[in-house]
Amino acid sequence: MVCNFSPIAFSVFGFPIHWYSLAYIFGIIFAFELTKHLGNRIAQWQKIDNSDAFSLKIPSKNDLEEFLNYAVIGIVVGGRLGHVFFYDFDYYFAYPMEILRVWKGGMSFFGGFLGSISAAAIFCWRKNINFWNFADLWAVGVPIGLCFGRIANFINGELLGKETSVAWGVIFRDGILRHPSQLYEAFLEGILLFCIMLYCFYIKRLYRYKGVLSGIFCSGYGISRFVGEFFREPDSLFSYELLAQTNLNLNQYMSIGIFLLGIFLIYRSVDKQIEK
Repeated sequence: MVCNFSPIAFSVFGFPIHWYSLAYIFGIIFAFELTKHLGNRIAQWQKIDNSDAFSLKIPSKNDLEEFLNYAVIGIVVGGRLGHVFFYDFDYYFAYPMEILRVWKGGMSFFGGFLGSISAAAIFCWRKNINFWNFADLWAVGVPIGLCFGRIANFINGELLGKETSVAWGVIFRDGILRHPSQLYEAFLEGILLFCIMLYCFYIKRLYRYKGVLSGIFCSGYGISRFVGEFFREPDSLFSYELLAQTNLNLNQYMSIGIFLLGIFLIYRSVDKQIEK
C-alpha cells in the first residue's frame, strides 16, 4: 500500500481544512457528547437505586459546554508546547513562528495531557465540581479522540513506523516500506482502550470510585503507547540516542511514567474505599 493522501480534507472559501484539525475537533466533540451521555446515565442509575452510596454531582450541560473552551485551549496549547519542548526545541527556537502553525502537525500527547489536566483543574475549581468525578467521565471518551489523531498522523505521513518487510507494510513519501505504526496506535490507544473504558464504566460501574477510571485510562494508555513505540521511529535526536543507549526511547520512558501514575490513582482510590 502507498500512502500519499493529501493532508487537506477540503477548502472553505479558499481556506484549507486539514485532516489534523478535523481530528481534534471531532475528538473533542465526541468526548463532550459522551461525557454528557455518561452523566445522564449515572443520574438515571442513582434514581433507580436510591440506596446507592456513591451519589455524585453530575456536571450540567451548560457546565460541559463551558468546559469545551477550557479543553480546546488546554489540549492545543499543551500539545503544541509539549511537541516544541520535548521533541524539536532547536528547530522551533530558530523558527519561533512555526509554533503557531499547528495545522501542519506536531502535537504531543504528553503535553496535551498536562494541558487538559490543568484546564480541567481550573474549570472544576471555578465550578466547585469534584475534579476526579469529572476527570473519570471525560477519560472514557478520550481514546476515540486519540484514534482520530493517529489516523490523521497516518494521512499526513508523519510519526513514521520502522522499516519492515511485512505484507501490510505501507510506503510513505520517502519510498520506504514501513510499519503503519500510526494505525497500530489508533487501535491500541483508541479502539481497544475505548472498549476497556466502556466495560469499566457500564459493566463494572467503576465511576463510583473517584480516580479509578482516570487511573485505568492512564495505565492503559501507558501500556498501549509503550508497545506501539517498538514499531515506530523515535521522534527526536535525543530519543534516538536514548534508544541506542537503553533500548527504550523517550516516549517509552514517558509511557512508563503515565502507567505508574495510573497504578497510583487506582491504588489510591481502592485504599480509600478500604479505609471506609
